[in-house]
Amino acid sequence: MFDKEVPQRLVTMKICLLLPAYNEAKTIGCIIKKARAYIESIIVIDDGSTDETVQVAREHGVVVLQHKINCGKGMALRTGFKYALEHNYDIIITMDSDGQHEPADIPRFLAHLGQNDADILIGARVLEREKMPLHRRLNNKLISRVGSLLCGQNVVDFQCGFRLFKGEVLRSITLETVRYETESELLIKAGRLGFRIGTLPIKTIYNGEISNVKPLREIYLFTRMFLKNLKDL
Repeated sequence: MFDKEVPQRLVTMKICLLLPAYNEAKTIGCIIKKARAYIESIIVIDDGSTDETVQVAREHGVVVLQHKINCGKGMALRTGFKYALEHNYDIIITMDSDGQHEPADIPRFLAHLGQNDADILIGARVLEREKMPLHRRLNNKLISRVGSLLCGQNVVDFQCGFRLFKGEVLRSITLETVRYETESELLIKAGRLGFRIGTLPIKTIYNGEISNVKPLREIYLFTRMFLKNLKDL
């Protein structure tokens, strides 16, 4: 199932893929099908979708965790992390469910983890950053710069949802936020605890999709979270 470059010690570990999803019926099935070529345990966290996301995911035979109402991406991740830790997964991978990430990169994450001394791996969209919508590109650069200062490590793409965590990282952190800023909160707290954050360049697919992110609210949420972390220094 995995590339020969993936160390055997990782292949024998318990690994899962978390897919937080909100109204992703058009893409979730394809992502699951592609990801299954590389990983068996797939968990979809439906964040109050009003389309057929849940139905499509269940038709593909994966575990589906449901929020009755939309709680935010961060809360979906927290629900997924809780499930993964309760089921003793050693390695937890997260991907977005809108089709921007390529499941074929999963073995690359595992191979990179086996070759480098990291506790977290973040997909870096540096090769595709110029294809981002302007407001997302500017936000990404600003948040990555400020976030790197707060976590004490250089992380070139602080917001990418394609990530790999060792289980011990998630067991050591208590998350407080519930929306898009949760991904940054996690990195800041992990960096401060001394966990090592690595980067892996990835390809990102932009098909003109409409983002669920509202720029002004995103800026507000990140600013509030960053100020809180500055106070905690």
